[in-house]
Amino acid sequence: MLDRIRRRLTVGYVGILALILVLFGFIVVLSFQRQVTVQQNRLLEQRVQSLANGSFYEGGTGARIFDDPDKYAWIILTPDGQVRSRSPSASSFGLPSPYLARECLREGEVASATVGGPGGARIASSPVVEAGRLVGVLQVARSPRVVREIVGSLLFVLVPIGLGALALAAVGGLFMSRRAMRPMRDAFERQRTFIADASHELKTPLTLIRADAEVLAPALTDPDDRELADDLIAETDRMNTLLSDLLTLARLDASKLAVDRKPLDLANTIAETTERFDARATAEGKRLQVRLGPADEIPARGDARRIEQILAALLDNALRFTPPGGFVTVEGYTRDGQALATVTDTGPGIASEHLPRVFDRFYRAEAARPRSEAGGGTGLGLSIARDLARAQGGDLTAANLPNSGASFTLWLPAGP
Repeated sequence: MLDRIRRRLTVGYVGILALILVLFGFIVVLSFQRQVTVQQNRLLEQRVQSLANGSFYEGGTGARIFDDPDKYAWIILTPDGQVRSRSPSASSFGLPSPYLARECLREGEVASATVGGPGGARIASSPVVEAGRLVGVLQVARSPRVVREIVGSLLFVLVPIGLGALALAAVGGLFMSRRAMRPMRDAFERQRTFIADASHELKTPLTLIRADAEVLAPALTDPDDRELADDLIAETDRMNTLLSDLLTLARLDASKLAVDRKPLDLANTIAETTERFDARATAEGKRLQVRLGPADEIPARGDARRIEQILAALLDNALRFTPPGGFVTVEGYTRDGQALATVTDTGPGIASEHLPRVFDRFYRAEAARPRSEAGGGTGLGLSIARDLARAQGGDLTAANLPNSGASFTLWLPAGP
């Protein structure tokens, strides 16, 4: 449990740092992109103006103005807007731009704009004057790839740095969470040791009390006295069960409970465990039925004794909440490489707000759904059952049926 808390603390710390890095990186990249765009726009205008003031065409056919036709395109227009010369890819870049041509002729200087939205090509237009005479208009378009590639080079540097920072944060988070959890781990260890020692020490006097009550009960002639003795024996048994559960939990928390992971037949374990509850189901007016898959065996890996303990807790829980005349069904099958055992009942089901808590320690199921009879458990059975399932490499889940009733599914690794 403490290891899970430690992992959650680390994941939360790394998650917060990742969120900060993403937001910071987004702001940095956005700001960098804007600066690069402004700089590239200025460079484009300067280059167009420089070319327009020089000898940019030869014999009216146009010289090689830019070497990369995938990133730049150009076109030369006459003062009346006729195309004089152009690069092969000019039209795909949105050239010519009559509006920019008129703008630069009217202002007598370079005019530029982005066509097709923020992600479109950038076009710069400049009048061409030779010997004091206006001879044409030069327009050069720049692909948005130019800016994207520059920004991509920044991302190529930032992403590995960010991932490295997260890896270091994960290592640091594990170290810090270990130190932060150390006092809690020590306190939990002392509590676990106390529970285990106290439970063990209390078993001996409880055993003596029960033995004395069994000896005294036959000699009591008054019915009220006999009832008191029977109540004493019943409460002693209940206390003994609680102590056994506490001992089991303490051993599970300390990883000192012996749990095997041997090949077994889950179908046989289901049949044997269900048979123990037949008499109780019949006496309570309820039907207990078993459904197994088409195969005679359900190969699984686990501890047969612990699986019986899990199924017994599920069957006890199901019978307790099933009204007279209802059904409790146990199914065994394989799915997705796992062996499953499902216990369903026709009781009132579990309230949705309580469903996530049914495996909490000391959580009483009757807080989630009404009971059909008096009495009840200690609130540890389902918690122990899930811990035992996980100790075998499996899990235990709970769900509500569509109409009414609850369903508990035991997942185990498939064998052999």
